Amino acid sequence: MTSQHEEVVATTTPDTVRNYVGGGWTTIDGETHPVVDPATVEDLAEITYTSADDVDAAVGTAHEAFEEWRRTPPVERSQYLFDLKGELEARADDIAEALSREHGKTVGEARGEVRRGIENVEVAAGIPNMLREGSGIVEDVASGMDESAVRQPLGVFAAVVPFNFPAMIPLWFLPYAVATGNTFILKPSERVPLSSQLIFEAVDAVDFPDGVVNLVNGGKETVTALLEHEDIEGISFVGSSSVARHVYETAATSGKRVQAQGGAKNYAVVTESAVLDRAVPNVLGSVYGNAGQRCLANDVVVGVGDVYDDLRERLVEGAEDLTVGVGLDEETDIGPVITPESRDRIDEMVDEAVAEGAELVLDERDFEHPEYPEGNFMGPVLLEGVTSEMAIAQEEIFGPVLCLASTDDLEGAIEMVNATDYGNASTIYTERGGEARQYRYEVDAGNIGVNVGVCAPMGFFHFGGRKASFFGDLHAQGEDAIDFYTEKTIEIERWFS
Repeated sequence: MTSQHEEVVATTTPDTVRNYVGGGWTTIDGETHPVVDPATVEDLAEITYTSADDVDAAVGTAHEAFEEWRRTPPVERSQYLFDLKGELEARADDIAEALSREHGKTVGEARGEVRRGIENVEVAAGIPNMLREGSGIVEDVASGMDESAVRQPLGVFAAVVPFNFPAMIPLWFLPYAVATGNTFILKPSERVPLSSQLIFEAVDAVDFPDGVVNLVNGGKETVTALLEHEDIEGISFVGSSSVARHVYETAATSGKRVQAQGGAKNYAVVTESAVLDRAVPNVLGSVYGNAGQRCLANDVVVGVGDVYDDLRERLVEGAEDLTVGVGLDEETDIGPVITPESRDRIDEMVDEAVAEGAELVLDERDFEHPEYPEGNFMGPVLLEGVTSEMAIAQEEIFGPVLCLASTDDLEGAIEMVNATDYGNASTIYTERGGEARQYRYEVDAGNIGVNVGVCAPMGFFHFGGRKASFFGDLHAQGEDAIDFYTEKTIEIERWFS
């Protein structure tokens, strides 16, 4: 094992992936893999996977930094976050460009993602006030005795984050962990580590105390080392449900706090009162944005009653007008999917749906970019006649596929929504308050939208999720983040003098 700190000059898209431990950039020896642009299939950089020994060293550094950091007053910790916000703002365009290249999403989507990440830094900067929630004092709980509740940090926390939002999701966790007085280790997806490099250039510029904020890159071995390390108090995870369950069970067995966000199967329901001029573009953005690779995509759209025919026609026309291309092209609506394996998996799911009775209304799976024929491109797909019994109505697609279904009434639509194992998000398009209230009341999902296609909570609300979409008790963001990263200690005191 070798490790050395090196000076790194900020670049638009990093060509080298390093760890950041103890307040400096480090290089390590180990297994290396290329970071590939999914549009051009160009090798952008090389990533070295962090071994269990190097994870142990990083955790040790964070553990040593904890005691001094927890003693830093919250008003001082918040100043680091204000500075981090400024550094991220200054680097936002560079982060978005790197993100678009490593992931494939459009640069417009990348800019929006960076903005939502910075929003969480803004929220966490208000930590002096948020720490008062759940705290307080009651005088004279008994004669001459006072009782109070005080929030305290726990130690080292880690987050393992996915490929689909590599700039936003780390900032669901990092700001809240350090604002509450903990130290932190980020493990980004090995497929998209470059935006994290730029985020940590901002962290480095802020000059957090050494060891407070750390970055380790790697794959399965790296994650396992984090899950099992005795000096890590809690793990945050976002990814597929099968892996989320494994993370939850493994980390909980080691006595850790865990919040593990899993997969999704989200439905959008369109009623006869919906304003289709607004609803249809909203649905198309939800389904095809980010090439469908997001856990809030409403990829099954249910038309209720007589609205179906008009809805179908408009959705088909809208999908046919979408532009497939390289994410850095401002005209692109759908970029590539992340890997050739992802494209093959989506292709198989569509074929299976057709075999089960769905009808292919639009099929652009064979799209080939004239300049980058080897890219992982897939054009929009639209299936009709989808029913709850079909696998494609139950399983996460994570691709640019819209599934159309129909029901006679709202009750039937709600039954379809609740028939899946997931409970991440769902949306209803309606102009009737009674329909909206019934939907909010009866749908079993953690994030519900009314005329909102991507119901992503703001940073000051927690990110919901139920059933197989979430494993744990406390979610990311907002008030749940403060509870997750702190322990409430009860103090009871009496004085005899």
